[in-house]
Amino acid sequence: MRVVIQRVKSACCHIANERYSEIDKGLVVLVGVGNDDGEEDVAWLVKKILALRIFDDEAGVMNRSVEDVEGDIMLISQFTLHAMTKKGNRPSWIKAAPEAISRPLYERFIEEVEHNFKGKVATGRFGADMQIELINDGPVTILMDTKNRE
Repeated sequence: MRVVIQRVKSACCHIANERYSEIDKGLVVLVGVGNDDGEEDVAWLVKKILALRIFDDEAGVMNRSVEDVEGDIMLISQFTLHAMTKKGNRPSWIKAAPEAISRPLYERFIEEVEHNFKGKVATGRFGADMQIELINDGPVTILMDTKNRE
């Protein structure tokens, strides 16, 4: 699984020109599921994201997690994180998991975050055409891939 984590001051997700969900200060997590991803990838990522210390403490040092600052989390499915751009100019999506694999893992990801996180969890809608508005705080943007754990 691949994720892009953005520390935000606020974010909202629009679907069909309507506000679908929103958060205040916290994290927007774009989630891409690959062909060879499984439950262990979900568990590892959720643990890492919730413990990630990317919010400033009193000294201005990134030393606090989203939970420490009582922030929110928005989870958005995004298969394009698995784009292959090695050949030509049109990305290939061959490494992105089909819906039969990606939807259950994305839904499991949401469940795990909701189960392990005390704050607000907002989502997009799997497979929808979404517009995400956010104010990136910092900016702080982190990439994680479960295939690069070691």
